Amino acid sequence: METARRYVLALFRFVTGLLFACHGAASLFGVLGGAHGTGGTVPAGSWPGWYAALIQFAGGTLVLLGFGTRTAALICSGSMAYAYFTVHQPRALWPLQNGGEPAALFCWSFLLLAVTGPGALSLGALLDPSSRHRRSVRPGRARRPGRSRRPVPLSGPSSTRTEP
Repeated sequence: METARRYVLALFRFVTGLLFACHGAASLFGVLGGAHGTGGTVPAGSWPGWYAALIQFAGGTLVLLGFGTRTAALICSGSMAYAYFTVHQPRALWPLQNGGEPAALFCWSFLLLAVTGPGALSLGALLDPSSRHRRSVRPGRARRPGRSRRPVPLSGPSSTRTEP
């Protein structure tokens, strides 16, 4: 079950990162319908649109690849919280009424990824051999359930510790 959870989390990370990167690419490069569906781009350096698009494209790409996932996801989550409270929430209280559903969903999705990490199949785990996300099980090393641990002396006849 743990393996399935890690792969489902990786699929969630992949889809969320891809969708977010597409939003940024649309605003920065005018692809996929362009900024806000106009076919154009946001003016370079304009606040907050251009910076939001840059975070969307770069952060979404990093999350998609699983490289620096926790940091990138935290920044993406914060940018979506900012977008919700400055753009959408003043229009109406509920996301359904103010058009802020995508911002709210992205915010909470990225917060989830910042807390849980990238799951399986991440570039970060591939490049970092000491990563805790790469698990290798050597044959013959698994302990049988119920098997007791034997005491190992530390420094003298009276002190012992338990060996795994």
